[in-house]
Amino acid sequence: MVETLTSDGARTSARWRPGILRNWWLPVAVAVLSAVVFAVAEPTLIDDTYITLSYARNIAFHGHWGLIQDSVANSATSPLNVLLLAALTFVFRNAVVAAGALFVITQVTLALALRTAGRHAGLPERFAPLAILLLTVNPLLLSALGMEVSLGAAVLAWALVFVLRHKPLALGAALGLLSLIRLDLLVLGAVLVLVRPRFWRGLGRTVLATIAVALPWYVLSWFLLGSAVPDTLIIKTNQGTWGMWGFGNGPLLYLQAFPKATVLSFLPVALGALAGLVWLALAIRRGPSWSRLRPFAVLLLAGAVHYVAYSMLIVPPYHWYYGPSLSAGIIFLAAALCSVRGPIGWIGTGIGGLLVAASVVWYTAHGLPRAYAPIMTNWTSTVNYREIGRELHSIVGDRPVRSGGEIGVLAYSCDCAVVDQFADRGIMLGEIHKVHRKASGLGKTLQDINFTFLDRDVRPIRPEYALGVSRSAHAPATAIKSWPIGSPWARYRVLYLTHQH
Repeated sequence: MVETLTSDGARTSARWRPGILRNWWLPVAVAVLSAVVFAVAEPTLIDDTYITLSYARNIAFHGHWGLIQDSVANSATSPLNVLLLAALTFVFRNAVVAAGALFVITQVTLALALRTAGRHAGLPERFAPLAILLLTVNPLLLSALGMEVSLGAAVLAWALVFVLRHKPLALGAALGLLSLIRLDLLVLGAVLVLVRPRFWRGLGRTVLATIAVALPWYVLSWFLLGSAVPDTLIIKTNQGTWGMWGFGNGPLLYLQAFPKATVLSFLPVALGALAGLVWLALAIRRGPSWSRLRPFAVLLLAGAVHYVAYSMLIVPPYHWYYGPSLSAGIIFLAAALCSVRGPIGWIGTGIGGLLVAASVVWYTAHGLPRAYAPIMTNWTSTVNYREIGRELHSIVGDRPVRSGGEIGVLAYSCDCAVVDQFADRGIMLGEIHKVHRKASGLGKTLQDINFTFLDRDVRPIRPEYALGVSRSAHAPATAIKSWPIGSPWARYRVLYLTHQH
């Protein structure tokens, strides 16, 4: 019994409604789980996450769009992620705490979307919790905390809900948000739209809503930041592949460097692909499992299309690039494991539980907190970079320092002007000119349009100090200070500071 007060102050009692518990236990449980996971994994946030956090902190405290306070930049790949983090940073006064809060919010949002989609498709209630568990403990997705991966998955899931509920305006708004999270996520959204039955119904309203949500930011960025599309498009495509390793075969590279983490990351997607083939065979008979899985099969197809589209780009295989395809595949696997009724269905759920348990046992096997993210390409641990950044600030103060190759954690913890193409638009101008010279006629035209309002008179910041990296055990004799660095990816190196000549 629950006591309540009437308008005249009298006490009445009412029976507890089971529906309240049924509706609230999932978001509460997901919020608690996500907060614990972020607290455990926070020491291993990768360097690129701290680039985003530096943007958020500068916006929240200084109203400045840039990685450092000394220069306006447009190297934040996910404008919406940065803006949400900035808002939360203004509230919590700490960008790392803001990242944790945003992760909790996006996880709860994702869980609610999956529960709604699962109920619409007739899946049992265990579908959403299983999907969330598989996503939350996935080693690769854990290695992308603070990036835009979880935010993208949440909005994509709601786009699926709006497809199922035939809400063209809400779907368009979701697609607009996807473009602001990462422009390439529109590939997944387009598949959801085009594969739906009678896709042309409400298509005009969907397109208009997408434009209405996304266009204001891109126009603002075009005029005020000098480019509609973030500069990371130029930076990443200019980097090319890592030798023979591009996005398409990147998982094989990570399989060599991080075998167990890579297997645990991609195994659910491989099982999801296998389940997709079984679903195709069942589709001929059009049984009940076929209809229950159809919406999630579209999501699996969208993830596959995104993977193929990214493989066609000449970009490095950064591990968080795989986040959208992994998320789509894992959600489909959870749906497939829960789609079968009776004892066999519980066996499927048990298989999902074993995958979750295997990831948890592996992650915690060597104690907590971990020194490194399960999959990473940084040169040293985040904790080590933080210590170096604080020492760096005590040496250089507010004077600019040229980056030695990785900038995120150092710039954040030093709170000084560590400069490279991500932070300094003057340096970025040189990268833009290089890419423009190599582009085709159409590529040149598109770049000219994108950079119409770019201030080409900006000069690079002239740093008084420079960071360098030595692959030997000793720093040069001219070094003011040096620090040993190393990671499972980069092995042993020495980071050192010198005066810039």
